[in-house]
Amino acid sequence: MSQTVSNTYQFPYLEARQTLTRPVTDWESDLADTIEAAFAKGNYELEDLVAALNRSRVRPPTGGAWTAEGFTALIHELGA
Repeated sequence: MSQTVSNTYQFPYLEARQTLTRPVTDWESDLADTIEAAFAKGNYELEDLVAALNRSRVRPPTGGAWTAEGFTALIHELGA
């Protein structure tokens, strides 16, 4: 017996940004791109990721330099 699969069904885990209730800002998109690029270069540890962010053009919302504490707090806030 064969099953018919609807072309409109989307597996829920393939939906990008499932938890957001608003559009992604340009800054958030730039941050995500920068994090992805840092991971692609092997920066998997928090301190390495923060260093990569500090080498990028993306600044924290408050300006200044990225810190491990500031980054984790921001990611927690963005994921809430």
